[in-house]
Amino acid sequence: MKYLITGGAGFIGSAVIRHIIHNTNHEVLNVDKLTYAGNLESLISVSENPRYQFSQTDICDRSALDQIFNEFQPDAVMHLAAESHVDRSIDGPAAFIQTNIVGTYTLLEATRKYWLALDEHKKQSFRFHHISTDEVYGDLEGTTDLFTEKTSYEPSSPYSASKASSDHLVRAWNRTYGLPTIVTNCSNNYGPYHFPEKLIPLVILNALEGKALPIYGNGQQVRDWLFVEDHARALYKVVSEGLVGETYNIGGHNEKANIEVVQYICELLEELIPIKPEGIAKYEDLITYVKDRPGHDVRYAIDASKIKNELGWVPQESFETGLRKTVNWYLNNSEWVAHVQSGEYQIWVNKQYQVQL
Repeated sequence: MKYLITGGAGFIGSAVIRHIIHNTNHEVLNVDKLTYAGNLESLISVSENPRYQFSQTDICDRSALDQIFNEFQPDAVMHLAAESHVDRSIDGPAAFIQTNIVGTYTLLEATRKYWLALDEHKKQSFRFHHISTDEVYGDLEGTTDLFTEKTSYEPSSPYSASKASSDHLVRAWNRTYGLPTIVTNCSNNYGPYHFPEKLIPLVILNALEGKALPIYGNGQQVRDWLFVEDHARALYKVVSEGLVGETYNIGGHNEKANIEVVQYICELLEELIPIKPEGIAKYEDLITYVKDRPGHDVRYAIDASKIKNELGWVPQESFETGLRKTVNWYLNNSEWVAHVQSGEYQIWVNKQYQVQL
């Protein structure tokens, strides 16, 4: 099989590519624009493999996409390319509209043109797998409610609204044109190679440097945490065995308040790196509450029973085992971290959290 994967230099995309190259005999073409969060160093372990190719291409560039389809002749598309950080979407929504909506539309049209020209057998086996987020569902009011595949969309941020729009486009292309699409919506991912603007890597790296650990509001926002390598396995399972036109929610069965996540990271660091930066008695002392972001959803939680019952996927990592692996990875990969912590990134973080990090 030949897989065209958009956004393959990103956090989740690179995990999917590593999974496919390391565990199957399939070929992969990674199509990535290489924005600030795209990092080819996350793919060093597969970069020399003859079954892996890379094309630096913007998914909004229709002519480039047409050429890629004609030359690579994929059997499936896994669409992960997206602007994905809520805070950045609040600060500058235009990039999210362009990449997540216009880019998805452009990719769908390029895919449809290619798919229509396939012979009947290849047309039947072809898949367009769109990878989305649980944030499209909005906020859960109760403490026991779960997002299911039938939950109505109520996005709260420019990011989640743009992803909701892209989901609707993908389903419309299936309904109107017959394009064989599948959609997955996942909970919060974490793990190795995560760009350090997100909560878990930000807290790990700041703690090691004795910097503030910023917590929005009261820290009681609840998320369902999914280890990225579990997610990669789920995505491959869906594109290989999922039914056309279906949606599958993918969750880690690990609901944690943000403050709990930060406190557990501090506990792990006390165990693994007991010698702290000068003047720091406990890592937890670095916790700093900052002004909450606008429209901040309080709770997300996924019902992942459909993918378990229909495709047999369940996460292999608990939150405790996954977070320990994640912390250890950051401790052992300081060179990767140093390369992504550019001056531009630091300026943005300082501005966003309004604390000296």
